[in-house]
Amino acid sequence: MKTGGGFSLGQSLDLPALDRVDTLAQELALLQDKSQRRIAILGSRHVPVVAVHLIELVARSLVQEGHSLVTSGSQGVNAAVIRGCLEVDPSKLTVLLPQSLDRQVPEIRDLLDRVLHLVDKPEQDDLPLPMASSLCNQEIINRCDQLICLAFHDSETLLASARTAEDMGKVVSLLYFD
Repeated sequence: MKTGGGFSLGQSLDLPALDRVDTLAQELALLQDKSQRRIAILGSRHVPVVAVHLIELVARSLVQEGHSLVTSGSQGVNAAVIRGCLEVDPSKLTVLLPQSLDRQVPEIRDLLDRVLHLVDKPEQDDLPLPMASSLCNQEIINRCDQLICLAFHDSETLLASARTAEDMGKVVSLLYFD
């Protein structure tokens, strides 16, 4: 028997794939969970100015809720996360650098001097920055319960990190600037 909608009453509606249902259930449980989490926020160095203020606000809010944040130490998204955390509770922030502190640009080095929990990797100074960043992102993901990633559609290193986090069963929020 057909109805006006073009399907029969005996026909089932399309249901999401089982792996998507599991992910949705995990995300809903995380939203309802009021316990403190370790949240990694990674993102592009090149960020629209309006987004910088939003990222700082998100970082401040997460820290005010009692969560600990983990990020890297570059300009853009990571610097905004660092500034937001430092305004509320510097003890809730861990920053992992892909290379040594000496390899960071002067503008970010002043900000990093205020970070209490700073891990640098001078042993990776000889690696190309994209490779050192991938290794750093992997370590950051290993340390977190959840990943928030802000990227462009062509941000290969960040997108690969988000896929890795998903493969590890982490809850991943991937937001695009473009």
